[in-house]
Amino acid sequence: MVRWITITVLSVVLIGVGIWGYQEHQDKNAVLVHAENGYQRAFHDLTYRIDLLNDKISTVMATNTPERLSPQMADIWKITSEAHSDVGMLPLSLLPFNKTQEFLSNIGEYSYRVAVRQLDDDPLEQKELDYLAELYEQSNEVKRDLRKVQHEVLNEGLRWMDVEIALATNEPGDNTVIDGFQTVETNAESYVEAGSQFGLTATAEDEKDIQLEGDPITEEEASQFIRKHFDLEESLELNVSESMDGSDLPVYYFSFENDTHRGYAEITKQSGHVVSFILNRDFQEREISLHEGMNRAAEQLKDLGYENMEPTESMQYEKVGVYTFVRTEDDVFYQPDRIQIKVALDNGEITALSARDYLVNHYSRSDVDYEQNITEQEAMELVNPQLEVGESKLAVIKNDLGDEVLTYEFIGQANDSTYKVYINADDGFEEGVERLKNSERIFESS
Repeated sequence: MVRWITITVLSVVLIGVGIWGYQEHQDKNAVLVHAENGYQRAFHDLTYRIDLLNDKISTVMATNTPERLSPQMADIWKITSEAHSDVGMLPLSLLPFNKTQEFLSNIGEYSYRVAVRQLDDDPLEQKELDYLAELYEQSNEVKRDLRKVQHEVLNEGLRWMDVEIALATNEPGDNTVIDGFQTVETNAESYVEAGSQFGLTATAEDEKDIQLEGDPITEEEASQFIRKHFDLEESLELNVSESMDGSDLPVYYFSFENDTHRGYAEITKQSGHVVSFILNRDFQEREISLHEGMNRAAEQLKDLGYENMEPTESMQYEKVGVYTFVRTEDDVFYQPDRIQIKVALDNGEITALSARDYLVNHYSRSDVDYEQNITEQEAMELVNPQLEVGESKLAVIKNDLGDEVLTYEFIGQANDSTYKVYINADDGFEEGVERLKNSERIFESS
């Protein structure tokens, strides 16, 4: 009798363990599938938008009236901005792609300047029409190259997760995607050089010169830094590779995996700054609050050497808290110098961090004397009167042209929604309005 009871109990336990293991496996696969779907969506959106960009430019070339030209150029600016965002979502951190991004930025800046220009008084010159013709041919080549990569991806069933691994480990294999993007990047370099002759684009002079402070670190020093600050065991094997020549931010790239964890990290070769960190693991029931997670994130940033960081947003996704911090100096919030960090709410562990925006913007900024010719009260009078303002502060942001400007940031309520409004502190121009997501925000303490 006892024997049968024991067998029954063991059977139930084994079945339970099997179900639990299957569920854990399913959850892990779900994370990987979600990441892969995000990469695929970004790539196919990018390909579609380059197609659309090429069509829009051809339409502009056939347009002859300012009333039609301005909205068409505004559309081109919007498309290039979205395409630029798509590129940023692809796993290409180890593959230099800055010339392609510069090419898109150049088109966006040029189209924006034309869109807001008084074309009745200042029509397009012949050299600008020539430049449009060049843009059409160049975008057509990019479209063709991306279509070729897309055909291979769809025809061969290639996965972007494999591309990420191939870049990180330099493993041999089918590198169709990598080769295709390198072709796009090589061609884009010539496009940027060709555009500069018209004096209409952001040339190499406008590229960010990132000057990290401190001494170079070795691969071993970077490895120990990762283990120490993210609590990785010495027994955990770290696979390491380096960014390719030409990268704007040279890094060591680490990847690791065991039975319960899988992750990646990027550390700059100069000074050893953490650029990004991702840890994929299963989450247990929530044990700490979103606010406690924010405190844990702030401690980690300080521990990593990121000083004077203030939280500006927080959101909770089930068992994870996601926070945005920006650098402050003399009571001014520098929005471009931002770091996003993700904290597991089961034990307060850091599961993701992205500091690239901070490093690229903070260490490439020259000393700037921002103009402040209007008062906060004068700026508030320029805000829509329907907005019930709750708080305000000075903030440096990037405007639509990518230039940094000093603004008054007002946060308020209207129509059951929360908005941020940015008023230029120099001339009172409304630089932007942002509707906040319906999530928990962090208010300044009084």
